[in-house]
Amino acid sequence: MRQVARHALWIGHAGDLRDPRAVLAAGINAIVELAENEPAAALPRELVRLRFPLSDGGENPSWLLRLAATSVAALLQAKVATLVCCSNGLNRSVCVAAAGLALAQARPFTEVFEVVAKSGPADVSPGLFSQFQDILDDLINQLRRVDS
Repeated sequence: MRQVARHALWIGHAGDLRDPRAVLAAGINAIVELAENEPAAALPRELVRLRFPLSDGGENPSWLLRLAATSVAALLQAKVATLVCCSNGLNRSVCVAAAGLALAQARPFTEVFEVVAKSGPADVSPGLFSQFQDILDDLINQLRRVDS
């Protein structure tokens, strides 16, 4: 489990959820689970839990990616310490964390992705990255038009 610098945002893997005491000790209040191939973790009731079953390859429905990204953005905007995790903490979690942060800050996905990816190991599939880039660029442009 690693924190993205200067943000109440952590990236982790399914194994991190097997030790909820460490999650709570880090001050995390919300868990975003992304691995379609992992069983739901047994977590204490005081943790908020969101689960979005995403695949690694890039065949995810657009609405599901938008929902995952906007949910993480809402948590970050509310200053809720959030752990985003997938099977290995290298692909889906990195993309969704970057997408949520990009939306929360109304910044380009690729720019924020670089910051998030530098927080630790990343092995992002081109298909998933491309899906998020397409969706986020559209959403961020819509946000900018509303703010104008």
